[in-house]
Amino acid sequence: MSSESYYFWAFVLMVLCAFLTRAGYMLVGSYLPLPAGLRRALRYAPVAALTAIIVPDLLPWKAGVGPVFDYKLLAGVAGTLVFLRLRNSVLLIATGMIVLWLLRWATGA
Repeated sequence: MSSESYYFWAFVLMVLCAFLTRAGYMLVGSYLPLPAGLRRALRYAPVAALTAIIVPDLLPWKAGVGPVFDYKLLAGVAGTLVFLRLRNSVLLIATGMIVLWLLRWATGA
C-alpha cells in the first residue's frame, strides 16, 4: 500500500468516525430515548469541557517547572469580574483580551 493511499483511507475513516459520532444521535436519537438522569447530567457537559480546556491554561504553574507568573491569569480574573458584574459574555471575552494585550504591551512580553 502506498503512502498516499494510506493517508487517503486514514482521512476517510476519520471523517466517517467523526460523522457517525456526531450525527448518530440525530439520526437514531428519537428511537433511543435517554433516561432523565442522563439528560440532566448531559446539561453540564459543555461547562465541564470548557472548564477542562480553560482552567489548566490559567493556572500559575507548569508541569516540571513549578509556579510561573503569567498574565493570562490576571486577564482571566478581570474578565470574570466584568462578567459577574454585567453578565455579558462578549464583554468577558473583550475585557480578558484587552487586559492581556495591555499587560503584555506594558511589560514588553
